[in-house]
Amino acid sequence: MAASPGSGEAAHAEDHAFAVLPAPRQAATMRVAMSARVLIVDDQPAFREVARRLLDRRGYTVVGEAGDATAAVDVAGRLQPDAVLLDVRLGEQNGFAVAGALARACPGAAILLVSCDDFREHPEHVAASGACGFVLKSHLAVADLAACWRGEPAG
Repeated sequence: MAASPGSGEAAHAEDHAFAVLPAPRQAATMRVAMSARVLIVDDQPAFREVARRLLDRRGYTVVGEAGDATAAVDVAGRLQPDAVLLDVRLGEQNGFAVAGALARACPGAAILLVSCDDFREHPEHVAASGACGFVLKSHLAVADLAACWRGEPAG
């Protein structure tokens, strides 16, 4: 049973709103808490604004935003966020590859992939990217993001 947005309950695993994978970067994912410093990476300004408001309401501190891979790696390297919310499709850029570059730029950050497209059918791509998991954009409001960033089931 999925919870309504803002109810504080997470979607359950059987709702298939997210995929958490064994994270090779588990040490990085363990330090993300509800007060984490987050970088939002998405090529759509409207989505970045919605994500910022959602994260702010949940007690996260959004330390930066980026609209493309180059800016994301630069901002992440300078700000060293605890967590990154990363769109899989950054225009013509591949978010899976960007996740690897972000992992090198800020090795302590937990990276959570998001998309309107469902990549849960291909968990090997998510796992190989260095990200700790994947959440559909349509489920961000109900997913337990702290658990996702820690590499735990979110429901």
